[in-house]
Amino acid sequence: MPTVYVTRKIPDVGLQLLKKKHFRVDLNHSDQNLSEEDLKKLVSKYDAIITLVTDKIDRQILAQASPNLKIISNFGVGYDNIDILEAKRKGVIVTNTPGAASESVAEHVFMLFLSCLKQVIAADRFVRLGKYKKWDPFGFISPQMWGKTIGIIGLGKIGTFVGNIAYNGFKMDILYYDTSRSEDFEILTEAKYSDMELIFKKADFITLHVPLTPQTFHLVGKKQLDFMKNSAILVNTSRGAVIDEEALVEALKTQKIAAAGLDVYEHEPDISQDLIALENAVLTPHSASATIETRNSMSRIAAENIIDVFEGKEPFGLIKAK
Repeated sequence: MPTVYVTRKIPDVGLQLLKKKHFRVDLNHSDQNLSEEDLKKLVSKYDAIITLVTDKIDRQILAQASPNLKIISNFGVGYDNIDILEAKRKGVIVTNTPGAASESVAEHVFMLFLSCLKQVIAADRFVRLGKYKKWDPFGFISPQMWGKTIGIIGLGKIGTFVGNIAYNGFKMDILYYDTSRSEDFEILTEAKYSDMELIFKKADFITLHVPLTPQTFHLVGKKQLDFMKNSAILVNTSRGAVIDEEALVEALKTQKIAAAGLDVYEHEPDISQDLIALENAVLTPHSASATIETRNSMSRIAAENIIDVFEGKEPFGLIKAK
């Protein structure tokens, strides 16, 4: 009977799939992350592991992997927590859950944009503190999102969903950048393929949807922030280190840009106190994908990836080392 360890509690749908296929499933019932020593023991003992994006599976941990470890199935779309090249060298397949979070994250992007634009946090506090005494035609006034220009950096599944919402829901003009063009996306949304400099100069709203790699580390720094309009809003739901957080804090402090909505942070879960103190930053706790539907889908795909490997099939979420 193949053995699977799940490093944190996840929705039951995936666990039941594994049990029906006669896997023995062991689970960390604690809400605490496993230690490095715990992870080393797991890779030396189990045939498959379902990891969370908070589990750092590096070279030192993979050095302890037994020949029986066939797959590390990451419960998430991102996989920068795993040393993919070292896993390949050890003969361990790595998978993720592509597409599972697209709709949920796209919803979250617009929630952050609109929360920043409409000053929702400040307006809510204003009412709760008893300051709302009479209607003011200029109170919390802002531009509207409708018909403005959105810049999308990274046109994967999430970026595509964001573009569809922007075009069909808000009649926005779309500028996008990716390593390759998408003619289908351009036809459906009238989007224009642009270089990043133009996007940062022209867009009223900018959203980031790129993986964290050596090439995308600090993709957005002082130079890009200086390009932006002082009325522009930046949203990041990808990975925190894609933005130079110190440069972002300075741009927000000096109102070089209007606002930022962040779901991820450069040194997560530690968040800069300077960032927390800013009124023009809306912050959420890496919860963009936190919907019931998405979590169930992630659990199912993570389990199916394992089942596929043990049945000799190529898993849906296979990560290919580059």
